[in-house]
Amino acid sequence: MSGTLVLVGGAEWGDDCTFDAELFATLDRTLVVPTALAYEQPGPAVERARAHFEPLGVAVDVLDVFRRPQAMDPAAAEVVTAAESIYVASGSPMHLRSVLMDTPLLDALVGAWAGGALVAVAGEATSVICTDMVDSRGGAFTVGLGLIDSVAFVPRFNQWSPEKWRRTLAMAPADRAVVGIDESTALIHAGPGDWRVAGAGDVHIFVNGRQAGLDALPESLAGSTS
Repeated sequence: MSGTLVLVGGAEWGDDCTFDAELFATLDRTLVVPTALAYEQPGPAVERARAHFEPLGVAVDVLDVFRRPQAMDPAAAEVVTAAESIYVASGSPMHLRSVLMDTPLLDALVGAWAGGALVAVAGEATSVICTDMVDSRGGAFTVGLGLIDSVAFVPRFNQWSPEKWRRTLAMAPADRAVVGIDESTALIHAGPGDWRVAGAGDVHIFVNGRQAGLDALPESLAGSTS
């Protein structure tokens, strides 16, 4: 993949998400995808995004896709394909997965990322894009969208109990990096081997149950749908 991938641990579009000023400095629009918020009143979240990006000179467009038939519509895929930056909001991971799995919209998202678009995913969406998706309800693994098969991301790490985190690490596939991302914190992949952390919190990387650094993350990101 050639575009920048921004993984936000949750609480996106808040005052502590200072990294957006740099990430969007050369962009004047972003496409917000609030699919995961279908049952959580997406309107206020969209308005929060607008209020967050307005001082940065970035206009917010919204792709109102909340059901699977909408994700199958070629018109929705065309909107994503044309976007220079895409921001997938946090919300229900299971709903996001069920709507996007094997759809033209997901293919368009992958294509935009491969074509150089900045793609940001927040909160529960970070776990959904992985092949091995961590279920936040109990910390076990389930099937995700398969965009990334070398890392498993865990959002809102600052809210996880030590017991649940130990359970996740115990069930993680061998040699798989498991990465907990705090809220208001971004793990940014800007190119091969180019990883950095920005924001109010930190990231917590474990491989085979042992804590590791950014150098334990893969140089490139790929998955079964890429």
